[in-house]
Amino acid sequence: MTFESRHIWSVLSNLLKALLLIIFVFPFFWMISTSLQTIQETLTFPPTLIPASPQWNNFATAMRSGPFLTYAQNSIVVTLSIIVLQFAVMIPAAYAFAKYHFAGKKILFGMVLLAFMIPGQVTFIPVYLMLADWGLIKTLWPQIIPFMSNAFGIFLLRQYFMQIPEEIIEAAKLDNASEFKIIWKIMTPMSMPALATIALFSFVSHWNDYFWPLVMTDSNPVRPLTLGIAMLRETEGISNWHIIMAGNVALVIPILFVYLICSKQIVKAFVYSGIK
Repeated sequence: MTFESRHIWSVLSNLLKALLLIIFVFPFFWMISTSLQTIQETLTFPPTLIPASPQWNNFATAMRSGPFLTYAQNSIVVTLSIIVLQFAVMIPAAYAFAKYHFAGKKILFGMVLLAFMIPGQVTFIPVYLMLADWGLIKTLWPQIIPFMSNAFGIFLLRQYFMQIPEEIIEAAKLDNASEFKIIWKIMTPMSMPALATIALFSFVSHWNDYFWPLVMTDSNPVRPLTLGIAMLRETEGISNWHIIMAGNVALVIPILFVYLICSKQIVKAFVYSGIK
């Protein structure tokens, strides 16, 4: 390949990267821009990209449109509870599938993969009826219990555990380490990239979840932030996009913050866990 052709290819590659960056970043830019505009600017055509005078009070208006502190607290409690419970179930299960040999192992792991393929929309009716019989609908538990196990997390963590040498585990057993200590003191610290990846995916999935809370809740005291943002269209009106976008910015900020914390661990997980 000549110097000219390499230069042309480099320019085209950079242009393609810039185009992809614009495609992915522009919706966030538009959301933030709209959240700082007046209602007149949101209705103009062509659309206003840069607000003449940023309206920071749009965020306060969005927060006053409902019990948003309650919504935010519910989202935090539900999301963190799910992640903690998933780790409590997922880590021992992945360790068993990776390091133990027992009857029915392949069948049970196949059932885990099958659960990973079944969407929640298929099972929400029997789950709702079961939780209603237990009298839990007016609590946060219907948003937590169905997600205590993470099939994708078990699969990813099993792949990571399988690459940890058996010699490390044997050496720990020679030092009279219990299985509990091996899991939580050796396997878990060595698998932090995979755990960070699973935690981020789970956080984003359940923080942004709309369908399941919509089905499982019937009152404001147990509704999460996603439903609170959706209800802005009813309280503020369909044309008040600047208020709705202000609420969406508040919803997205925690996700970006968590991603910045976990981004390096995610790269390590996919590079070293054999899932490429």
